[in-house]
Amino acid sequence: MTEKKVMVKIASGLEARPVALFVQVASQFQSSIYVSMQNKKVNAKSIMGMMSLGILEGESILLTAEGPDEEESIEKLETYLTTVE
Repeated sequence: MTEKKVMVKIASGLEARPVALFVQVASQFQSSIYVSMQNKKVNAKSIMGMMSLGILEGESILLTAEGPDEEESIEKLETYLTTVE
């Protein structure tokens, strides 16, 4: 299992379009991937789950992945979340 705390740098936070793109990136991997924030944990491949977190710019989340490509998945998701659009 791989875990990494990441600060979101997307200016609009994770609203509809950024969430859809995040889920697309997460869905490319075989690993189970979860996002945790303030005692909530959701499947990173679920648009509705991700939207329910209401993540804003500057907030920190915990990415957790388990599976054959866990390290690569965390790396790609971190890159997406920290690249300023």
